[in-house]
Amino acid sequence: KQWYQRRVRVEKCRTDTYPPPESSTLPTVVVNLDDPPELRWKPAIEPLKDEINDLISTVTDYINKNVLAVADVLLEVLAKTLPEPYRSEMKGVADTIGLPEGHIVLYNIFYEVFSVCTSIVAEDPQGQLYHARNLDFGLFLGWDNSNDTWLMTERLRKIIRNVDFKKDGETVFQSASFLGYVGLMTAVKAPSFALTLNERFNKEGGFIGIYQWIMGDRSAAWMGFLIRDVMENANSYSEAKNILMTHKLVAPAYFILSGNTTGEGVVITRSLTETLDVQALNITNGRYYLLQTNYDPWTTCPFYDDRRTPGNICMKQWKQDNVGFKSLFNVLSTKPNLNKLTVYTSILTVRDGLTTWMQDCKTPCTPW
Repeated sequence: KQWYQRRVRVEKCRTDTYPPPESSTLPTVVVNLDDPPELRWKPAIEPLKDEINDLISTVTDYINKNVLAVADVLLEVLAKTLPEPYRSEMKGVADTIGLPEGHIVLYNIFYEVFSVCTSIVAEDPQGQLYHARNLDFGLFLGWDNSNDTWLMTERLRKIIRNVDFKKDGETVFQSASFLGYVGLMTAVKAPSFALTLNERFNKEGGFIGIYQWIMGDRSAAWMGFLIRDVMENANSYSEAKNILMTHKLVAPAYFILSGNTTGEGVVITRSLTETLDVQALNITNGRYYLLQTNYDPWTTCPFYDDRRTPGNICMKQWKQDNVGFKSLFNVLSTKPNLNKLTVYTSILTVRDGLTTWMQDCKTPCTPW
């Protein structure tokens, strides 16, 4: 424990990482919601189908071929129970890439139970809200000795894109997405609200909810699909907040939500069936930011994965007067919030939309 604590405290809060290299800024692709679900992802994923295939093989290569054949059959049965339009979108992705539909279902539900993240909502002295996140993914899914990184994390960097979801020629919302994944974890709906999803490390996990779904209880929402629904249908911060607090979930989660008016920022801690806690901005009491990782805010983070404490230290060093793109990017680029699992950093505002940068923590760097 002492060795680990000494190691993660080596790096002082960064002040020199913004602006990042222009080459790290992600390009944008368009998904037209007016197209049939089976076709709407095709223009975005077709140029990267080999890279998506390689990524999915990172998971399937760890599964015995006979077991995988059975799993494909079961996952294709599961696919038929998933809500529209997501089931049809996944079928279209599978047809475009040339993989069994079960592989694409596995790829999509994997994010429900196996991601690591840091999200921040902060308000500057003028009342402007900023929403930022690191998405970390790929733990224990193969280590690439040649590049000193997690194999899946390395492959994910090749398929991240900003996605502009359009309807009737107009942008409805934007997201940072791994192409082939049809749900959302990072999204903004200008000029109303921004939303990020963090996995909640909890004994319930996502497996109980998935089991209940398979056994016929379809009353819960898959988290990535729920965020899609919220981005498409909710028209205000308060409407989005109400849905996120009340809808049953397949997996426990943290929803980090920000709006367009001073004080509109919350971290919602969810079990499968209820809201357990709401942490909110309170400018009057000096609470100008919220920082959430993957552990309940009222508990102590484990010593081997304490990204909260270094993040809070850096946020307090920057102070409210300096809240903005530069400070938030530097906080999320300071180890251990930047680590070997970090795939991207996004900063979202309802005024400016979404900007995402690919991240790559160079050795020496903590593994998570």
